[in-house]
Amino acid sequence: MKTFPLALTLSVAAAAAQAQDVTLSYMMWDPSQLEIEQATIAAFEEANPGVTVEVQAMPPSDYWPKLSALAAAGDLPDVFAMSSGFVDGWAAAGNLADLGPLTEGTDLSVYYEGAMAPGTVGGAMVAFPQNWVAPVLYYNRDMFDAAGIAYPSADWTWDDFRDAAAALTLDNDNDGTVDQWGYWVYGRYAHVDTWVFRNGGRYLNEDGNRLALNDAAVNALGFLASLVLEDKVAPMPQEMEGIRQQDVFPLGMAAMWVDGSWNIANVRSVADPEMNWGIAQVPMGPDATEETAAAYAWADMMAIAANSEHQDMAWKFIQHMVGEGRSASDFLGGKVPAFRAIAESEAWLERDQKPDNKELILEIGAQNVYTGFSKNWSAWRGYAAEGTGGMNGELDEVFNGRKPLNEAIEAFTAYGNEVLAR
Repeated sequence: MKTFPLALTLSVAAAAAQAQDVTLSYMMWDPSQLEIEQATIAAFEEANPGVTVEVQAMPPSDYWPKLSALAAAGDLPDVFAMSSGFVDGWAAAGNLADLGPLTEGTDLSVYYEGAMAPGTVGGAMVAFPQNWVAPVLYYNRDMFDAAGIAYPSADWTWDDFRDAAAALTLDNDNDGTVDQWGYWVYGRYAHVDTWVFRNGGRYLNEDGNRLALNDAAVNALGFLASLVLEDKVAPMPQEMEGIRQQDVFPLGMAAMWVDGSWNIANVRSVADPEMNWGIAQVPMGPDATEETAAAYAWADMMAIAANSEHQDMAWKFIQHMVGEGRSASDFLGGKVPAFRAIAESEAWLERDQKPDNKELILEIGAQNVYTGFSKNWSAWRGYAAEGTGGMNGELDEVFNGRKPLNEAIEAFTAYGNEVLAR
């Protein structure tokens, strides 16, 4: 009969008891996703006897206030969903654990490098991607076919885009009211910033601590404004009040639209099943060079609380939730798994569904990726800003014809720099 030193026996027993007592708290912002993730969470608990994962899920409007309150009280969950756009601010506040020591021995090459990038702040990895998304150009193939126009291609210019939008804007009964718009523009980040970055534009200075739009950014915003105000190939946003912005394209009201790849799921749900549509990359702008042009993509991430008492187990849980523990069906529409093997699988590419070229999203992610995120990004962009404060509200004023672009830029730059100075 083998015998063991008493100290070793007590150590093993203590470790076993500790494992049996581990309860991980986990918060996420999408209740609909929770149903999908429950099976994955259950599999983790089964593979780790004695570990219990307590989950809370709530919509983003409730999630961030709740999470902020928990942070202020020093009572953050062990693991929580983290937006790429908020990583800088939450890291600066000391809320996020440094994942570097936890990732030692982990093969990170199996994940998309660009998806991991937003999670590194000041040289420290503080958040890890679960999936990532990129804005794409949605286009109605039926409308293109009816107009005799070739589909958007990789070598399209902005002039090509403008010409197509003009040809696709129709007043079918000549009553002076547009029945089909060539394009639908909206003033939020996923709809606008990809045009800016594809033109070599930047909102921030090199240090990322002040708004200082370069000429390429100003020109890109001017191009979008001209589509609405001069060419009249896109409606003013106020003309679409009462219609969810993500429904304008699938309802057949516009031939083209730019938004995040996640909206593939919504287009599938809202559009007539017979509607033939596809996705393309936003054309590169006239001011861009190979060095300055950037693709726009960002990740939905997971983070560990800096004061979590179970960081090793929390990291093990994150690895399970983002890697081999998932299946392609867990990632709806154009949400790209950060784990490359799943994203590159035929199951995720869904070639039997529309769009039939989801590999285009992977091509975007393989390019020079830039997010433009900074500390207090959501605030200077204008989410929850008062009145027209912030970029969102000012662009609404421009696209609705109520304010010249130069005045709007001056206003949101001043507002944004006040925010960034906090």
